[in-house]
Amino acid sequence: MDNLNFNSVETLPNLSARAAFQVNSSAVFKEDVDIVPVIIDDTLSYMPWGGDNNMPFDILKLIEDDETLSTCQMFNAEVCFGSGLRYDTCLASAAVKSEVEDFFLDNDIASYYLGVCQDFKHFGFAVSVIILSRDGTKIVRLLRKEACYCRFAPAGKDGRITRLLYANWRKCIASRSDIEVIELLDAAAPWRDLQDRLAKNTTCRKFAVVSRIPTPDSTYYPIPYYASLFKGKWYNIKQLIGLAKESKLRNSAPIKYQIEISQKYWESIFRSEGITDRRKQQERIVQEKQSILDFLTGAENSGKAWFSTFYVTPDGKEQHDVVINKIDDSKEGGDWSTDIQEAVNMFCFTMRVHSNLVGSVPGKSQSNNSGSDKRELYTIAQALQKPYHDLLFTVHRIIIRFNGWKGVVPDCPFIQLTTLDEHADAKQVTTNGETDNE
Repeated sequence: MDNLNFNSVETLPNLSARAAFQVNSSAVFKEDVDIVPVIIDDTLSYMPWGGDNNMPFDILKLIEDDETLSTCQMFNAEVCFGSGLRYDTCLASAAVKSEVEDFFLDNDIASYYLGVCQDFKHFGFAVSVIILSRDGTKIVRLLRKEACYCRFAPAGKDGRITRLLYANWRKCIASRSDIEVIELLDAAAPWRDLQDRLAKNTTCRKFAVVSRIPTPDSTYYPIPYYASLFKGKWYNIKQLIGLAKESKLRNSAPIKYQIEISQKYWESIFRSEGITDRRKQQERIVQEKQSILDFLTGAENSGKAWFSTFYVTPDGKEQHDVVINKIDDSKEGGDWSTDIQEAVNMFCFTMRVHSNLVGSVPGKSQSNNSGSDKRELYTIAQALQKPYHDLLFTVHRIIIRFNGWKGVVPDCPFIQLTTLDEHADAKQVTTNGETDNE
């Protein structure tokens, strides 16, 4: 339903005001049904990611729809990337150094590493695929599989997931031929699992290794920490401020109502009326919006009431399909600047990004940190990537050990900004105690 226009600003008939329609973002991580395996054929099934298997794409759309959130996500990925992945060969022999250099030339390590850093920050896990030589003596290729296109097979009785499915889940998967099935090494002991499989003379030469951020839950797909941004109100508030300013600038008409509609509401209309054609679905959306606008216009004159279906969650909160909020339209133009500053700061706080590191705080009055403060904030941000690097290094330790590269260790130096008295703009700092001025 990517091309269906759920969000819009509409003119209220007979009123000098407008109404903003929005899809409720708080339901993106919520499961309305029990998650059960989806069967492809007699021997293949997978665990859907979300009730409709589209949760990662819903998350990506919400991120792409907000400039602050997308910028913070890219900043976090770039900070995690640091100065790039490298294999430290200072203690290795000349022959091993040559093999390592050949391995890096055969694989696009920079693109791979930035990709897994983005998967880590977006979804809380990343998938690497190692490919062995035909005789099974060396690991010759390292690839990244985009996390949003990866699905896990159901775990066995021992709790282990043995297969990973890679496909374009945006479209309907009709047969096994649409799916790449990859053997998945045991997440708790990938090195030992690889050794055991080769000892049993497996003919498989391609294996997936999952690097996962430990979370308090134990679901197949981790829920990232920033989910609170969608479950709370600030995402919708920031979107509404943008709609309000656009409406004011283009039409000189303030937004008087915010109409928040759950996507499940639209889906239920399509299902109950048997509408499957995209064009007819869009026409039905426009028709429903118009009926709500007509109601609001009538409500001004006759005091009508709107009835909406809702249910009560176990914690006692009401979940409505349609919520109509009346907005205080006393604010004019630039007065929204304080609200947008508050929303941006809340976004940056949730994403653990100081706003001065990705750009000045928007608004009329600019607040800025000193150079020393920014330098320390940047250093702190990179130092906090240590646990993520340790998790991402697992697959590289396996590669180094399997290929017999003695004296080689994976490393990801970070760039430390320096002061003027050091006569260098920046220097690379590694966990191995080396420092290179740049």
